[in-house]
Amino acid sequence: MADKRNRAGTIVGLDLTISDAPGLRDFYAEVVGWKPEPLSMGTHDDYMMLAPDGAPVAGICHKAGGNADLPPQWITYVAVDDLPASLEKVTARGGEVVRGPGGAGPGAFALIRDPAGATLALMQNPYPDGDDGR
Repeated sequence: MADKRNRAGTIVGLDLTISDAPGLRDFYAEVVGWKPEPLSMGTHDDYMMLAPDGAPVAGICHKAGGNADLPPQWITYVAVDDLPASLEKVTARGGEVVRGPGGAGPGAFALIRDPAGATLALMQNPYPDGDDGR
């Protein structure tokens, strides 16, 4: 049976990219009870934040490398089945592609700004048929 959590249009991720990732990691661990799990990025660790039951709920990342230009705000990632086509629709409908596609294939994403000025990330759906293999 297909897992409906991965269909186009659903939220598939939430990240915060800031200069003081360890400080914000500890803030959210204390305030909301998330448990940090280090995620090696080679030169530093970013953090997968886990709910008390161990389910991943968010990422807290260093403002470095490929993330250096991301704004210091929570970014929501929404799955789309055709990232290039969705980006064309963004500009056709008065939005802006703030950061072009990063990565390739499933998991590639782009940061957009809608006509009202809100920022969102569109991510190439890794499971376009809605089945995540579970």
